[in-house]
Parts: sequence; C-alpha cells; structure tokens
Amino acid sequence: MFIRTMEILLALAFAAAGTMKLVRSKSELEADPRMSWARTFSNAEIKGLAALEVLGAVGLIVPTVTGIAPHLAQVAAACLATLMGGAVAAHALRREPAVVPAVLALLAIVVATWRESITSGIGR
Repeated sequence: MFIRTMEILLALAFAAAGTMKLVRSKSELEADPRMSWARTFSNAEIKGLAALEVLGAVGLIVPTVTGIAPHLAQVAAACLATLMGGAVAAHALRREPAVVPAVLALLAIVVATWRESITSGIGR
C-alpha cells in the first residue's frame, strides 16, 4: 500500500509539472521566477523534458493498474530519478535551489528500489 501511494503521489507531481511545461509558452515559463532555468533551454528541450515527465507519470501508474508488465513501473521510476538527477545538476550549475528535484529523485529511487524487491519477491 505504501509503495502504491508513493507511485500515485509521484505520478501526480510529474504529470502536473510536465503538463504545466507543455501548455505554457517558453516566455511564460521564463517570466516565472521559479522557472529561471528555462532561459538556458530551447523551447524544444523544455517540451521534450515535459513530455518525459508526463510519460514517466503514466509509466508509474498504467503498468501496475493494468497488470501488464508491472516491472515497467520500476523502469519509469528509475528514468524519472535520472531525469531529476539532471534537474539537480542544472539547478546546481545555475546556483539555484535544487531541493524539489532532489526530493523527487530520492522518492523515485525509493519506488524503483522497492519495486525491484516486490517484483523479485523480497518485499512480499
């Protein structure tokens, strides 16, 4: 139950963040003081990162809910952790706070690790 709750919360966070980046223009993102990093990325890069966040959110939920290839939720969590590692690096290079992406990366690592133990039978 705990891991499912974490997956849902992570999926909501990534879906919301990704959707927001997909629907807002680059200039709208740049105007937001919390999104100053957008100035150093092209519009295509921003939309690509946003799409990866949304796809990762889908990957956290759909395999588990459908029962089709549930191990893909673990892969999605690992990919999201990697994506957030890049976000931490981007913020650090700009000397910006990186707490939110670091926490999301940590939670995604927990989900990926816990999912591994569930799929291998260790966590049952």
